[in-house]
Amino acid sequence: MNEQENTKLARQMYETFMAGDVEGFLNLFSDDAAWHSPEIENVPLNGKFSGRENLAAFISGIDEHEEFLKFEPTEFIAQGGRVVILGNFLARSKTTDNQYATDFAHIITVKDGKITSFYEFFDNAAAGKAHTAAQAV
Repeated sequence: MNEQENTKLARQMYETFMAGDVEGFLNLFSDDAAWHSPEIENVPLNGKFSGRENLAAFISGIDEHEEFLKFEPTEFIAQGGRVVILGNFLARSKTTDNQYATDFAHIITVKDGKITSFYEFFDNAAAGKAHTAAQAV
C-alpha cells in the first residue's frame, strides 16, 4: 500500500470506532495485530496485548468504562508503512462520571493492507485522575 492508502485506512479506523462498528474496526487489523496503550493506575483496559481476540475484548470493554464525548483526529502524517495521527479527545469515566480532555498521538503500522500495530500516547495523569474516585476526607 502507498502512503495515501495507509492514511485512508487510518481514517477508516477512526470512522468505524466512532460509529461503534466493532466488526468493521476489527477487520482493519491483522490477526496478530499488537496494541500498545500506556499502563495507568486506576484506568481499566490498558497495557500491551496482541491478537484480534484480545483487541475485540479491549474495544468491547471500552464501552463499559468510558464514553468518548469528542474524538477528533486532526493530522495524519504518513511515511512508508507508518501513519502518525495527532488529535484530541474528551472522555468521561463511567465509573466516576469525571471527564478529561487530552491531545493524543497514535502511531499505526500497516502491512499488506492491514494494521499490524497501534501505539497510543495521551495525558496519562488526566486519565488516571478522571478514573479515580474522590477520596473521603
